[in-house]
Amino acid sequence: MHAEEMWKVSTGAGVTVAVVDTGVDPSLPDLQGQVLPGQDLSGIEGDDRPDYDGHGTKMAVLISGKGDGGRGSFGLAPGAKILPFKVASLRAPRTHLLPGATVRRAIRAAADSDAKVINVSMGAPAADPEDAKAIEYAIGKGKLVFASAGNRGDKENGAEYPAAYPGVVGVAAVDQDIKAPSWSVRGPQVDLAAPGDNMVTTCLGGTGVCRSHGTSDAAALASASAALIWSAHPDWTANQVLRVLINTAGGPKNGDKRSDSIGYGVVRPRIALQNPGDPGPPDVSPLPELAAAKSPGPEAGRASAHDNDSLLSKRNLITTGACVAVAGAATAAALLFRRRRAHTN
Repeated sequence: MHAEEMWKVSTGAGVTVAVVDTGVDPSLPDLQGQVLPGQDLSGIEGDDRPDYDGHGTKMAVLISGKGDGGRGSFGLAPGAKILPFKVASLRAPRTHLLPGATVRRAIRAAADSDAKVINVSMGAPAADPEDAKAIEYAIGKGKLVFASAGNRGDKENGAEYPAAYPGVVGVAAVDQDIKAPSWSVRGPQVDLAAPGDNMVTTCLGGTGVCRSHGTSDAAALASASAALIWSAHPDWTANQVLRVLINTAGGPKNGDKRSDSIGYGVVRPRIALQNPGDPGPPDVSPLPELAAAKSPGPEAGRASAHDNDSLLSKRNLITTGACVAVAGAATAAALLFRRRRAHTN
């Protein structure tokens, strides 16, 4: 990713990323000074810790970890700030995982905040019209929403939400060879991809580094990429930031404009910062399901609570610009960390 080279141009300073997740632990050395006061909307009795599981904290480190004086994990956008919204605990009973009303409240609260980017590295297999309305509300407030595509690709390769809602940027994962691993969910709901295999971040508690994999990690890096670009071009809209991310992504190697495994390509913020090209019109989305509908909603494009086939039938090719092919890409998952000692998640 050539992070040090990118940071000469942009660190994400001035951009806040809302992290809708299991919470974020602001006491982690890599995150001290990076986390703004957020909200605990989980309602889980007896869980008063900032982040019980470490999932949301890991996402925050991937986005804006500051390296703990050279001993910890750097995020891709270390100048960005994190605004946490705690909605669930992954170790809680299944009924507490992604409760729809809680996530909707978090997305609406994030939409009303100063955050420009909303990261949701979580998902569920069922759509809900009320969730789609919350997403529509956030997009209407000028936010850029990223969500993980899901890790069930080698089991039941079905769409997950919120990644499949209209206007949400669904993010898949790639490995060190810039190939989609079998577990990364595929489908027309995938818009972009980012590194998500063999990832290394600071462990919860700051005692070392932990390895993991998942489209959650990929979504966090896509959010960080948007923060880098938005910081360099603060007058751009969400549509323009996303259009540049798409137009500079490393597209499918066969020359197609998109594929179901990596969408329009793997994010390359270094290229986007060097030569962003024309960001296009500020008020037109580069996503076809929004560009085709003046008023996006749960019935438009790819999301419907009652008909998932609609999401498969309306994923048209983006016409705002072709994605460039992957050429000379760095080993993507060798990301931004200085090892203290390795742990396994």
